[in-house]
Amino acid sequence: MKLTIIRLQHFSAQDRLDLAKIWPNADLSALETALDEQQQLWAAKFNDRLLAAVKVTISGTHGELADFSVREVTRRRGVGGYLLEDLLAQNPSITQWWIADNKVEDRQAMAAFMQHGGFIAQVGGWGCQR
Repeated sequence: MKLTIIRLQHFSAQDRLDLAKIWPNADLSALETALDEQQQLWAAKFNDRLLAAVKVTISGTHGELADFSVREVTRRRGVGGYLLEDLLAQNPSITQWWIADNKVEDRQAMAAFMQHGGFIAQVGGWGCQR
């Protein structure tokens, strides 16, 4: 089965189980309730399982990424890169992207990942113009 990138608006029981593995401390009910056109959740899905996810805030032509996370057992296999690439491609009206560097576990790995995705290091995070 192919890895697909989807925008989640409502969580299935399986989505909840998978998201709890991606973000163990997240309040999934509150997250689901907050989702709308400005507050979005994008995920990488393979074999009906979510492997990675990112929260996206849209404001005009500006998009901000937060809590970008790939399940630990799936890291270093291209899942995060594909999620980032496809998310940007599916939102062509967003011309300016940003992700803050707070809550980052491994700054060097995240910096390399973001630079590979076309983002440039800036004070407090990484930005991308499209």
